[in-house]
Amino acid sequence: MTAGPGNAAPETAAQAPAEIASPRLDALTARGRAFLGSRHAIMAGAMSWVSERNLVSAISNAGGFGVIACGAMPPALLEAEIAATQALTARPFGVNLITMHPQLMDLIGVCRAAGISHVVLAGGIPPGPAVAAVTGFAKLVAFAPNHALARKLLRSGTDALVIEGSEAGGHIGPVSLAVLAQEILPALPEAVIFAAGGIGRGEAIAALVEMGASGVQLGTRFAASAESIAHPAFKKAFIRASARDAVASVQFDPRLPVIPVRALKNGGTEAFMAKQREVAGRLAAGLVELAQAQLEIEHYWAGALRRAVIDGDIEGGSLMAGQSVGMVTAEEPVAAIIESLVLGAEAALTRHSRAHEAPPLETAA
Repeated sequence: MTAGPGNAAPETAAQAPAEIASPRLDALTARGRAFLGSRHAIMAGAMSWVSERNLVSAISNAGGFGVIACGAMPPALLEAEIAATQALTARPFGVNLITMHPQLMDLIGVCRAAGISHVVLAGGIPPGPAVAAVTGFAKLVAFAPNHALARKLLRSGTDALVIEGSEAGGHIGPVSLAVLAQEILPALPEAVIFAAGGIGRGEAIAALVEMGASGVQLGTRFAASAESIAHPAFKKAFIRASARDAVASVQFDPRLPVIPVRALKNGGTEAFMAKQREVAGRLAAGLVELAQAQLEIEHYWAGALRRAVIDGDIEGGSLMAGQSVGMVTAEEPVAAIIESLVLGAEAALTRHSRAHEAPPLETAA
């Protein structure tokens, strides 16, 4: 799940991110920036096979907050990936762990030993022992698909939340970010909350932070960046795609709960339906237990994603992408993407501010 050794040198003062004047955005994201310890409150979504040392360090070095996607890595591989990332950046970054990983507690131990400052627990409600272990040495981030769970997570010790809409890529929930933001942000004004799902331009960031978000999380824009190790064919598929090409998978059998996955429609989409039918048939025949059947589905997705990202199989592999893929128009450096997002957000906030300050128009007598 990792690339070969990176070629970049550790960050020096000369490599520090260029200062972008964004006073209005900075003011609205002060809490998010302080929480992450980064110049901008732009958190990277963790994408298996993509969010490794090279992309993670590039995002952090450019002023964002990179996050390693642990996925199915064993502890030794995660340890090596963290060390390789630390060799490429002196800036903060986090690690995303999947709650269903059979060695979750060992992976948390690796993060503790490596001095990781932020751990993201994804793929389900974080178990109590994991929450207690992480909060003993790092800041904990978890995903909240609704207001009730958001409150529960905060009460249980979670330090920050990601509210991710169904527009996002990879595993998704059923509700759009437009609705989640209205439901959760006004109700939890003191919480550190990062909004995610379908964000591709600075104007969207401006609207979300004005609503109360502490920052944002993006994945799709970075997947096709110059620093991403994804295969050139994978990146070209992103550049050619429109928003409507990123479709959510369909659950074939209600007896086999499968978290929907958003990806670009291709032959792999049809193959997944066939895989579901096959596994559902064995489940109905009593040849496999439910938990094993669900894990088999997850392993299918992991393999299909690797074939697309690493091998360039864009027809049979899984091209996980959010609907913001329509805003990926070229392979750009990470620093240019972040600069564009920040400047776009600042310009939008400036326009909003000037509109509010403008005197009311005189009405005719």
